[in-house]
Amino acid sequence: MARDIPDATVARLPIYRRSLVDLAASGAGTVSSAALAELAGVNAAKVRKDLSYLGTYGVRGVGYDVKLLLGQIGDALGLDVVAPVVIVGMGNLGQALARYGGFSNRGFPIVALVDAASDRVGDEVEGIEVSHVDQLPALVDELEISVGIIATPSAAAQSVADMLVDAGVRSILSFAPTILQVPDTVPLRKVDLATELQILGYYQQREAAPESDAGKSA
Repeated sequence: MARDIPDATVARLPIYRRSLVDLAASGAGTVSSAALAELAGVNAAKVRKDLSYLGTYGVRGVGYDVKLLLGQIGDALGLDVVAPVVIVGMGNLGQALARYGGFSNRGFPIVALVDAASDRVGDEVEGIEVSHVDQLPALVDELEISVGIIATPSAAAQSVADMLVDAGVRSILSFAPTILQVPDTVPLRKVDLATELQILGYYQQREAAPESDAGKSA
């Protein structure tokens, strides 16, 4: 790529791609920035700015070529490169993630599952046997794993992150509700489900407030 893409733009590229996949499936050959913006839930100016980082600007009065744009976004996101994944922590969340088929479809096949609990070692989830966490370095090396997903309790998450980094994993996705420290060279993304639900609670409460106020006035 000619230049770095801002993090905020990177976060929106998968959203654009999902919309473009649907458009391609419907037979659409082109899409305007306004139409793509509506599908992605942003404004047209932001779409044009984001896509300019890919070196594409569309054609006035025509828009963007859907298939070409899909390819450009795929290249930017590295979707043509397979990145094997290990999930650490085989509780309910880890097992649910292991059963989710969407990772492989996007170039992130789950190739290893590990846990610290001896009673889970040897179990199979989607045909993959759960290994003990002590085998993590060997698995990373043998299966050329580049992405680690942390689905452990928060108390164990930092030690797991350290193990993943030491084993040579290049990117980490954490579902543990805690702040993790990793080297700047290892991209870390965090998904805190409890926090997201609490944020939804705020918006629900705000929507309900006018009704409550109206009732008090009455």
